[in-house]
Amino acid sequence: MERRPRSFYILAAFFALFILFLYGPTITIAILSFQGPQGGLTFPMQGTSLHWFRDLFQEQAVGDIWGSFRRSFVLGLMVMVTTVVVSVSGGLAFRKRFAGSAVLFYLIITSLVIPSILVSLGVGLIFSQAGLKVHWASSGFGSQLTWTLPFGLLIMFAVFNRFDKSFEEAARDQGATAWQTIRHVVLPIIAPSLIGVALFGFTLSYDEFARTLLTAGSYNTLPLEIFGMTTNVTTPVIFALGTLTTAFSLIVIGAFLLTVWLMGRRRARQGSDAGKGMV
Repeated sequence: MERRPRSFYILAAFFALFILFLYGPTITIAILSFQGPQGGLTFPMQGTSLHWFRDLFQEQAVGDIWGSFRRSFVLGLMVMVTTVVVSVSGGLAFRKRFAGSAVLFYLIITSLVIPSILVSLGVGLIFSQAGLKVHWASSGFGSQLTWTLPFGLLIMFAVFNRFDKSFEEAARDQGATAWQTIRHVVLPIIAPSLIGVALFGFTLSYDEFARTLLTAGSYNTLPLEIFGMTTNVTTPVIFALGTLTTAFSLIVIGAFLLTVWLMGRRRARQGSDAGKGMV
């Protein structure tokens, strides 16, 4: 058996350190969240228990944990749906050149490089000057779209650049209208990518802090609530909250990945059945 070169082990060790750097803080918080009732915010741990997870579901002296979670969840769904719809529409529109398309493309991408706190400040000022209420479901929603839409559009641009137009031509040859072609041909083919855009939209919104800081109004989203708790909560209950929110994010990602896998299996099964029918 051929021995691996020394460079392999050096690169493997570097990659392991990189993974530790990425997930070390999350793992540390998860470990500290299982401390006993006398536990603090640092090592060494004071026993092990589920005390702080149980305490999390009790009425808290400060903050509105579950209210902020509901707001973040609803806002994430709103951003997710809007991001998918606008990204698909934009991807379809940019399949053909039109006047100003290049300028519009760069204007869309520019929002990614503008400091998030400036976007939050600008959106908040626009709503205030227009006499509109600064609220997480209005100004917060608009501010977060400046973050999720460029990512969604970039994904759809890449998808449609590789899309085989012969499928659409075949549908039109069979008498399908433009809407029927999109609904029954285009959307089913790009469905896995749509799920990816939806996942981007939801997770980016659910975790967003800076673009929501000055646009959430009187009610915090979950990231804002957690930040506020860091100034007045001195028990591992904040670690328990971090562990649960991370677990929730992983569950959402897992659900999306499972959906993509099931769709792939269904498509493969339909292709197999079609092949048998032709035989």
